[in-house]
Amino acid sequence: MSHHLGVCSWSLRPTDPDDLVRQTRQCGLSCVQLALDPIRMGEWTIERTRRALEAGEIRVLSGMMAMAGEDYSTLETIARTGGVRPDATWTSNLEAARENAGIAHALGLNLVTFHAGVIPESRTDPERRVIMDRLNQLLDVFAEAGIRIAFETGQESAPVMLEVLDELGHDPGVNFDPANMILYGTGDPIEAFEMLLPRVLQVHVKDALWTDEPGTWGREVVAGSGAVDFDRLCALIDEHLPNLNLVIEREWGESRVEDVRRARDLIGARLAIEGMHA
Repeated sequence: MSHHLGVCSWSLRPTDPDDLVRQTRQCGLSCVQLALDPIRMGEWTIERTRRALEAGEIRVLSGMMAMAGEDYSTLETIARTGGVRPDATWTSNLEAARENAGIAHALGLNLVTFHAGVIPESRTDPERRVIMDRLNQLLDVFAEAGIRIAFETGQESAPVMLEVLDELGHDPGVNFDPANMILYGTGDPIEAFEMLLPRVLQVHVKDALWTDEPGTWGREVVAGSGAVDFDRLCALIDEHLPNLNLVIEREWGESRVEDVRRARDLIGARLAIEGMHA
């Protein structure tokens, strides 16, 4: 049993595909989760990205799509603007999904992740029905390209996410981010992981501290220095998900490569990782 361990491309803030390869290697890793939107928006080309990754022997584990107009300033702003919830950005997000599905297919990916948005807890809420319809449309788009979707966790509780997964078509899964459960204040990460375990398709390695002020963000910290119980998380992965891919995400701080290397060592000490080097 072994796992691939990568880094989120956006965590390294690369200037181009060659810079992504260089920094990934500096992290001591050979895998990435690739943000698709820089390619969709013409900042990178598929051809140059593929050449750089192949030359650097970097494997792409999955893709990531960001939704337009998301405002992470506060928990309230992301609740209004996140995922597919806003009417104002839905048409552009659907078109972006079509383009990203084509890019992911061209790169040979079989998994793309994104935030669905804050989903109302009540099944009878009219807005929830609208969101579910939109998610099904996105699932259709990616399914046509042969790609499975995993929703990022954190913006909703594990029970709500599980209900949503069971109601949608095309068998979506989750990209489980334990830190997001803390950052958003939506539940204990290990309890949530155990509940969602059968639907977990990928894990983000990220850590955080709980907020002291309810209704405000928690604080992301270097993996191993926060409230996530990585011993228990890795034990559950080892027991139940023997071939799961893990991807390190770091969204704060100015020592990204160093922070990713610390996360790499943390996971490498707890799980059998394929292809990890110094």
